[in-house]
Amino acid sequence: MQGGNGGGAAPVGAIHNNAQAQLSAPQSAQHFMASGQNMGVHTGHMPGNGPGTPIRQPQPLAPSVIISPSAPHIPPPGSAETMPGDLQPPKAGQKSHVFDRLQTTPKDVPEGIRTPKRQHSSRFDISDQRQRELEKLPGFHEVPPNRRQDLFMQKIDQCNIIFDFNDPTGDMKSKEIKRLALHELLDYVANNRSVITDPMYPRVVDMFAKNLFRPIPPPVNPQGDAFDPEEDEPVLEVAWPHIQVVYEFFLRFIESQDFNTNIAKAYIDHHFVLQLLELFDSEDPRERDFLKTTLHRIYGKFLNLRSYIRRSINNVFFQFMYETERFNGVAELLEILGSIINGFALPLKEEHKLFLTRVLIPLHKVKSLSMYHPQLAYCIVQFLEKDSALTEEVVLGLLRYWPKVNSTKEVMFLNEVEDIFEVMDPTEFAKVQEPLFNQLAKSVASPHFQAGLPPKVAERALYFWNNEYFCNLVTDNVETILPIMFAPLYENSKGHWNRTIHSMVYNAMKLFMEINPQLFDDCSHDYTELQSTAEAREKNRQSKWNRLQQLAQSRKCNTGPSGTETGTGAGAGAGTGPVKLPVAAAPSSSSPTPHPHSRDGRHHPVIRTTWTRLRMIANSD
Repeated sequence: MQGGNGGGAAPVGAIHNNAQAQLSAPQSAQHFMASGQNMGVHTGHMPGNGPGTPIRQPQPLAPSVIISPSAPHIPPPGSAETMPGDLQPPKAGQKSHVFDRLQTTPKDVPEGIRTPKRQHSSRFDISDQRQRELEKLPGFHEVPPNRRQDLFMQKIDQCNIIFDFNDPTGDMKSKEIKRLALHELLDYVANNRSVITDPMYPRVVDMFAKNLFRPIPPPVNPQGDAFDPEEDEPVLEVAWPHIQVVYEFFLRFIESQDFNTNIAKAYIDHHFVLQLLELFDSEDPRERDFLKTTLHRIYGKFLNLRSYIRRSINNVFFQFMYETERFNGVAELLEILGSIINGFALPLKEEHKLFLTRVLIPLHKVKSLSMYHPQLAYCIVQFLEKDSALTEEVVLGLLRYWPKVNSTKEVMFLNEVEDIFEVMDPTEFAKVQEPLFNQLAKSVASPHFQAGLPPKVAERALYFWNNEYFCNLVTDNVETILPIMFAPLYENSKGHWNRTIHSMVYNAMKLFMEINPQLFDDCSHDYTELQSTAEAREKNRQSKWNRLQQLAQSRKCNTGPSGTETGTGAGAGAGTGPVKLPVAAAPSSSSPTPHPHSRDGRHHPVIRTTWTRLRMIANSD
């Protein structure tokens, strides 16, 4: 089996160390909420990397997609792709330290207008009052083995009852009975072998659908800005005590060694996948985390659904990019795709390359890029590790969507470019070095300013020179790169206001001087000549404008009362004495003379002659 990181990938059954605790205890959702805080910058190989993988330094610690050991998956012979289990893509909702290399200030938003934290219950189809009166059933250990399947079905029926969690005091006893029944079902499937029978499949899938598939309510602030984890509180689901255990039970059910995919595929079909994808728009990050794991399991087990899942995710992204620009689960879906891309077989199919160019690269243009950029950058790098020939298309695509005025977004692009440098083949680098360094030169010369902080765009661009592999690429191509970078580096070294930038520019210029002193001197000489020529051109331009102003002033002062205009400035003739300008013929009563400034006055003789003289003056030098 082939992994995307240069080493052999573990099968789909590889497990994260704490997956057991996540799916067996009622408190397991705390892990999903806390996991968004475990990002960090590290050096060296990522877990699971093979010896041939380039070291990315620095880069975010990648949280894992949880894979259970109880359900190993081996692709059939001749399968077009694999499904690795050792992948650790950036986790949805986590803030990468890569983007915290430079100090930032929180947005200045008054506390009173921030979006309030709101817990809500989605639009569930609440069962009627008589159905909501539940009686506790005996535990599985309290009945003989021949009655346990019937008891399993009875507990499933109890779990099909939907309660209204908007009323915290309503049906409290029955809610607790259902919660305990869900936990008993979870323990029964997780801790026993040969307990899953054919009649259970439709009942379990139906129970999952009744408890979870529902219309997602509109966002708290549908007309305002998208959810910002730095400012807004997450909107939590008050029905979570039941929803969480339903997810855990379903995951244990499909991970069981007794689970038969051939039977289950009659019930877990295209419609089921579409409803699952709709839930990714939930505002509760805990639910999106469980959805991510659930869809990942389904993709690994149901080979017949893989292509459909990829197409459906693409459609979600297309709607997000070109219609709504609002979808809460983009980061989670990209995390799943990072796992999928890692398992693509080589050579890459044309379908996968189109996914890169038509979906992943255009995702950079959405204004809410910061919500999912770590996961998006991970997917891009995975593609380049699979096929380095895609480098030129990726880099040119990034340059096409490069932000012009959004400095925060530009820093994200610079972070991604540095990650791309780490996996860039030298031959591919030669193809993109000129347009890429033209953009880096603009970033180094960025005038971005924020009071009390260093200029983060210029500083982030100059950090590239701290990357050893980047410096090696620059050394091999210095003849092309130094003429592009010399001007912004030299100007910053002379006139930039920030001391940090001065120090970083000095280090970059010192590197260039050590690489090729003669070329550095040539660039310095060319820059000096260019500046001198530019000053001469500016003086010449200013002189021409001064002459035009003098001519205009002389015309204003020397207009005669008889309708003739005299000028004493430089003219087209000898330049001495008054110059007579022709005057239009006297207007007749039938055709009045148009006003010189009107639309019909553009051919007025005075206007035409004046512009002729101005053109002659402009061209005289």
